[in-house]
Amino acid sequence: MPRDYYVYILTSRSRELYIGVTNDISRRVAEHRAGIHPDDHAYRHEIVRLVFVERTTDVRDAIKREKQLKSWRRMRKIELIEDQNPKWLDLASAPSLRSG
Repeated sequence: MPRDYYVYILTSRSRELYIGVTNDISRRVAEHRAGIHPDDHAYRHEIVRLVFVERTTDVRDAIKREKQLKSWRRMRKIELIEDQNPKWLDLASAPSLRSG
């Protein structure tokens, strides 16, 4: 059975962005919010609201996409977010993520 991988973007209240990749989006967002790694940039800057997520079944594609997004200028990242989530809602509150 194929495994799912997620490329995600978190934001803070001031819209600072963090891009990551994981095989368990619910767990990873919870880790960011709980401060599992207190020295982590996302936790220190309160970058905990999930505003963008893409799913794939190929880990290599997920890593490639993460690197691609990280290389983009900020404005292009914002356009990507706003295309899929114009109100910058916290997607981690969506039922599909809570149910796994």
